[in-house]
Amino acid sequence: MKFMLIMRATDEGVEAYKEIPFEQVIEAMGAYNESMMKAGVLLAGQGLTDAAEGFVVDFSAEKPLITDGPYGETKELFNGFWIIEVSSREEAVEWASRAPLGKGAFLEVRRVTEISDFPEDNEWIQKEEGWREEQSQRAQQ
Repeated sequence: MKFMLIMRATDEGVEAYKEIPFEQVIEAMGAYNESMMKAGVLLAGQGLTDAAEGFVVDFSAEKPLITDGPYGETKELFNGFWIIEVSSREEAVEWASRAPLGKGAFLEVRRVTEISDFPEDNEWIQKEEGWREEQSQRAQQ
C-alpha cells in the first residue's frame, strides 16, 4: 500500500520553524529520510517553496481562473510530502508519527489509489497500466 504524507502547519508552526537553525532542520529531515530509505519504504519526497511562489487554478468558472500565491490560510497549505510503500495503514501511522515535525505542524496521510481500485475493463484504466509500465522502464534506463 502506498501512502502520501502531506506536511502542513499552522501559523504557530511556521513561526516556531523560523526559530530553529536551518542546519538542525536539514539534519533531522535527512535522518528521517535515511531511516525510511534504509527500511525500503520511501518512494519519493520533496519539500515545496513558499506559497507566495505558487498559484492556484480554479475551475469553478467557465474559463479557469489563475490566482497567484500566497493563497488560503496557512493550515490549508502543503509544504512538502513523502510517498511511502508499506504493508498496512498501521505501518503508515508508525512512519508518520516519526516525522521530525514540531508544535503547530501536522501531516495529512492519504492512501494512494492503485489500479486495482478501479474497474479493470475501463479503457483508460488499461492505458494507465501501460503508461505506468513505460514510466517504470524509463526510470530504469
